[in-house]
Amino acid sequence: MIRISQIKIDAEIKDQTKALDLKVKKKLKTERLPDYSIVKKSLDARYKPKLYYVYTVDVDVSEGMLKASVYKDKQISQSEITRYVWPEGAIRKDAGQSVNRPVIVGMGPAGLFCAYMLAHAGCKPLIFERGKPVEDRVRDVETFFNDGILNPESNIQFGEGGAGTFSDGKLNTLVNDRFGRSGKVLEIFVKHGAPKHILYDSKPHIGTDVLRTVVADMRNEIISCGGEIRYEHKLTGVKVHDGYVSALVNDDLTVDTSALVLAIGHSARDTYHMLYDMGVSMEVKPFAVGMRVLHSQSIIDSAQYGSACRPSYLPAAAYKLAHRTDDGRNVYSFCMCPGGYVVNASSYNDHTAVNGMSYSGRSGKYANSGIIMGVDTADFGADDVFAGLRFQERLERSAYELGRGLIPIQSLDAYRKGITDSIHLDRRGLKGGAVEANLNGLLGDTLRDTFLDGMNRFDKIIPGFGSGDTILAGVESRTSSPLRITRDKSYEASVPCVYPCGEGAGYAGGIMSAAMDGMIIAEEIWKKRMIQ
Repeated sequence: MIRISQIKIDAEIKDQTKALDLKVKKKLKTERLPDYSIVKKSLDARYKPKLYYVYTVDVDVSEGMLKASVYKDKQISQSEITRYVWPEGAIRKDAGQSVNRPVIVGMGPAGLFCAYMLAHAGCKPLIFERGKPVEDRVRDVETFFNDGILNPESNIQFGEGGAGTFSDGKLNTLVNDRFGRSGKVLEIFVKHGAPKHILYDSKPHIGTDVLRTVVADMRNEIISCGGEIRYEHKLTGVKVHDGYVSALVNDDLTVDTSALVLAIGHSARDTYHMLYDMGVSMEVKPFAVGMRVLHSQSIIDSAQYGSACRPSYLPAAAYKLAHRTDDGRNVYSFCMCPGGYVVNASSYNDHTAVNGMSYSGRSGKYANSGIIMGVDTADFGADDVFAGLRFQERLERSAYELGRGLIPIQSLDAYRKGITDSIHLDRRGLKGGAVEANLNGLLGDTLRDTFLDGMNRFDKIIPGFGSGDTILAGVESRTSSPLRITRDKSYEASVPCVYPCGEGAGYAGGIMSAAMDGMIIAEEIWKKRMIQ
């Protein structure tokens, strides 16, 4: 297997497959097209308005097929593919039954993939999810958007699929993956209905609409492999005895297990407190807060593609921005949603938090992202492990009061002047209801100045980014967990047989890294159940 890199094809060419076939044959100096697969596809906009797709392909070539001169080409090399391998060994007969049956709390990406891998290994996991199945959850979220009626246990944060189900569905990760887990996650997504192009797109995404169907299909396979899922079941207690752990669910069901996986998500504040009271060790950690910003998608398209009108063959343009202020504070874009919506992502009464969401087509008229700033104990104190969490709560209560339960919004011009808008702001890029408010006191003076510094800097990169009619929405507070449930080298918490996992435990940030962490925990549980 050989790899050909940097194959450039004009983005205007409609039949990219035919053009790629010709390029591969020409590169290999052969008339017969060999079998090949696309490893990566990205868009090169450095020479805009002239745009190119750049491909990397792996080619299956037989011995003696190619001329010796081909191998002197710097764009051609030996392919090095890391295939994911599940740990070897046979499982004990009792590993999927009784006290040895693994129990997983939470069915976001971490819990979902942990359960999926264990179910395929024959461990028959039992999953408890405090929220509802994804189909019912969608209806509850729409009810909240349309009528303002929040279900605290079934919303954008809680329910099957986790918070990522109501997002842009981004599938990129910065994790250094030496074991092929990221590729395996993508393969599993494709198996269950995601489009094949996520396997090679440089910035893969599937959108909230597709992700919902993928999650449901994965759930059905877990069940077909012997797994069991109990919805509207919340973990309310943990006890350890005789080398096993007992999970108390809904205050009336006790389940014994030798492996309790905590994939609780970053918004399970009540569960954090319960675990801490039960003796589970935690530590405070930095996170980030800020606001969502909305721009016309045409502004972003023009800046990224060099054309006032985006050609039909190009996707809605994205951006990634970062700036370090003179006082050392980092401000950067987060969870950018091309052609998407700002959504009310609240999960607690009297609290308002926002997030970004888009569908697979990214066809909305607005682009949005969180413009956020890193915060740590210097900002919220270090009195105890819940200092960061309380900081989040204060921001969200303030946002709720400003918006009276709706999303508080303001133009950037009014924010700079410290006044409430006197004009009617466009709400077409928002879901969940919005009202004009003065957001000036929301973040505090220091973070406000950092935010404006970042917006001014980003305006120099993307003209119009810092224009006065840019819409701000508050508050972006659920970027990651404000604490970490500590775990040792065997991935166990301070309480034996308990495995903290995913974003809520402080070990991931996004769909991919959470799913990969779920796989790591599944592997560890499997190893301890194998016949040695």
